[in-house]
Amino acid sequence: MLPTRFMGALPVALIVLVLLIVTAATGWARPSKRTRDIPYLAPNTAGFDPERHLLDVYQPRRKPATPRPVVVFIHGGSWNSGSKNMYWFIGRRLAKQGFVAVIINYRLAPAVEVPAMADDCARAVGWVASQIGAYGGDPSRIYVMGHSAGGGLAALLASGPTVFTRNGLPAGLVKGAVLNDPAGINMYDYLQKMEYPDDRKFLIPFGKEPAGWQAVSPQYQVQVGASPMLLYTGGRTYPSIIKGTEEFHQTLQKLGVQSQYRVIPRKKHVPMVTGLFWKNNIMYRDLRALAKP
Repeated sequence: MLPTRFMGALPVALIVLVLLIVTAATGWARPSKRTRDIPYLAPNTAGFDPERHLLDVYQPRRKPATPRPVVVFIHGGSWNSGSKNMYWFIGRRLAKQGFVAVIINYRLAPAVEVPAMADDCARAVGWVASQIGAYGGDPSRIYVMGHSAGGGLAALLASGPTVFTRNGLPAGLVKGAVLNDPAGINMYDYLQKMEYPDDRKFLIPFGKEPAGWQAVSPQYQVQVGASPMLLYTGGRTYPSIIKGTEEFHQTLQKLGVQSQYRVIPRKKHVPMVTGLFWKNNIMYRDLRALAKP
């Protein structure tokens, strides 16, 4: 977990701007097709948000011989900021490597708390399972990927069926997860300590009840039979993220869940996600080995 003052979207936005300039300067080819702003809930659904209940699909332009594996990317931003629009480079990079990529929005604090954010992510995966065939994706091979707060949400989706079943969705939709510098893995312990001056701000997305903190902490929710997970932290990221990820990996190992944990040397928190601009990023290589596009 991170002190709030370090978790805003501004640093990511600035680096994404640089990536846009690099892309224009190098003439990066676009062998993918993007379909933008698809609602993953019906507009008459209770609580529908016309901005946050949207996703973008990136698909290779070349028609596949067989349906392609799908990666659903969940953005970070301290549970109160961030947008799918900032992560176009991940969608294009995944499509270039043979995946159908789905980059999603979800509702944010203070409008909702984390359980509702997890529900949104699960319902987006449910949309993928029912609709992605029209975009060349394989609904039986859906993987989730997330950075920071999005990494914690991805971990929650992969940890067991609870989030899906409470939304009327079948268990087993997620076949694996990539957790990139994940935040929120163990909010139950973190919020009891309140080590940083601004930690009380996290009570806005997580609420004030310890039982609620535990209910959205993958460390406490993961079950035997959870989906395989690939875990990554930066060597120079926040100590609490390293600690939480290490402990989660240990728990996965004890439960017999297939998992792999790598520390990326010298990387801080934001460069852990902007590094996904590069095709040879270790996370892409490991994901290809897991999903076999």
